[in-house]
Amino acid sequence: MSLQVQELSFGARLRHRIGVVADSFRRNPTMLFGVAVLTLMAASAFLAPWLGLPDPMQQTPRERLNPPSSEALFGTDMYGRDLFSRVLHGGQVSLVVGLSVAALATSIGLFIGLISGFIRSVDAVIMRLMDALMSIPSILLAIALVALWGSSVQNVILALTIPEVPRVVRLVRSVVLMLRDQLYVQAAIACGTSTPRILVRHILPNTIPPLIVQATYICAQAVIFEAYLSFVGAGTPPEIPSWGNIMAEGRMFFFQTAGIILYPGAFLALTVFAINTFGDGLRDALDPRMQRRV
Repeated sequence: MSLQVQELSFGARLRHRIGVVADSFRRNPTMLFGVAVLTLMAASAFLAPWLGLPDPMQQTPRERLNPPSSEALFGTDMYGRDLFSRVLHGGQVSLVVGLSVAALATSIGLFIGLISGFIRSVDAVIMRLMDALMSIPSILLAIALVALWGSSVQNVILALTIPEVPRVVRLVRSVVLMLRDQLYVQAAIACGTSTPRILVRHILPNTIPPLIVQATYICAQAVIFEAYLSFVGAGTPPEIPSWGNIMAEGRMFFFQTAGIILYPGAFLALTVFAINTFGDGLRDALDPRMQRRV
């Protein structure tokens, strides 16, 4: 009976947290602003092929380095390609990389963290491996992996995911260690409940809120790191427009047409700002301590 009451209370807590997040959109204008900007950026990027824009790879040398006009809102680059079209299409790569890295890192880190925190016999081995990965700077590890595997969007996603997994593992492990000694978990163990069932029904629900918040920060960092990698030539191939390689190609022409750097840089900064604002709002909504302050 006590276990059933505890499970019902978890369901009630989850429903309450969803209601709190929904209410936060009305009470937190900055969070609403972040969601609105992020939605606009995603919509403009993924709908770009259907907006009637010029081909982002079409070269017209006679139109090179033209200033903004009604035909080309952001002007053209050094090859005569429409800069507005390239910036919108470039957002697809950055957002896909950010969302994919966040999803993969949280999924893998959640699985490993649950095992590490609950099964004492493997905890030390797993955490030493995680510590070894965290000892290497994330961007350097990503550059090394892309250089080893080759330049492609898939390899960039994998290279950015691996450095983020240990951080998720440590977060999940800390929650599991706190919950492992709770009475309802000990009662489930005493009743002979299997370890997978305990993890899924009693531990997992409490790891979701902090994990969602962590995923937003991972997404924002992955967007920035993808731009870093592309800017130094270790990211997406040149034939695939992304904000990083657009700025990399145009840096030699900055003083002739500053928009080659400023426009993709502004889209990058605004997207990261929107993701971080959304993450801050989620943290405030899901953290009971922050709710008490309000």
